[in-house]
Amino acid sequence: MTTTSLKTLFDLTGRTALITGGSRGLGLTMAEALGEFGAKIIVTARKQAELDDAVAHLRTLGIEATAIAADVGKQEEAARIVETVKAAGGRIDILVNNAGTSWGSKTEEMPLDGWNKLMAVNLTGPFLMAQAIAREFMIPAGWGKIINIASVEGLLGHHPRMVGTIAYNASKGGLINFTRALAAEWGGLGITVNALAPGYFPSKLTGYVIDKHGDQLRDDTPRGQLGTDDDLKGAVLLLASDAGAHITGQVLAVDGGASII
Repeated sequence: MTTTSLKTLFDLTGRTALITGGSRGLGLTMAEALGEFGAKIIVTARKQAELDDAVAHLRTLGIEATAIAADVGKQEEAARIVETVKAAGGRIDILVNNAGTSWGSKTEEMPLDGWNKLMAVNLTGPFLMAQAIAREFMIPAGWGKIINIASVEGLLGHHPRMVGTIAYNASKGGLINFTRALAAEWGGLGITVNALAPGYFPSKLTGYVIDKHGDQLRDDTPRGQLGTDDDLKGAVLLLASDAGAHITGQVLAVDGGASII
């Protein structure tokens, strides 16, 4: 029986990973993880200054990194990202659809423009990015990894004592089934499609909720704590590497057990 070493299975040398929303928070953490194991990193976000800081940070860790300022909620941006990468002589092997936004509101008061904004960033953006990048790079190569960053909020109903997030929950639930449907369609093309569903991690996006409900969130988590900067690294590395070659269409909750009770 011939086996491949674990070091080889997890090695991303020669691969390029693009992380949307990669300038800070969980996106930057995942960029660190993939870069540590050899991937070249491209981070995208809307703000150039934050991207510059992220690239500088990654380079201090010895990671080859570049940035492209883009708003993935806009239809034309996915094509522009692809053309920018091609013009530089590069390619994209791993796509981490991490960019996301939220909106706190009672459902009966939720404005339509807020709903549309969330759907554009959280659901349409991953579709456009996956479509453009797979068409140009992954399908011709017969290899690709797409990792969609969903949320436990896409698996569960929202706690009624917390501010409503109907559009966020709906968009993340849609992203989870988008993951399953795309994995089924593209499995024969050498492309795996999976989702991570984080629980509550301290970040700019979750700051208000954690400040107001942090004790409740910890009490409702079997591990009794929120996520840390390191808690997504192993999961994203598994799904981005050949170690996860036979995993597709799956949703991995990284939430300290909050979604099981």
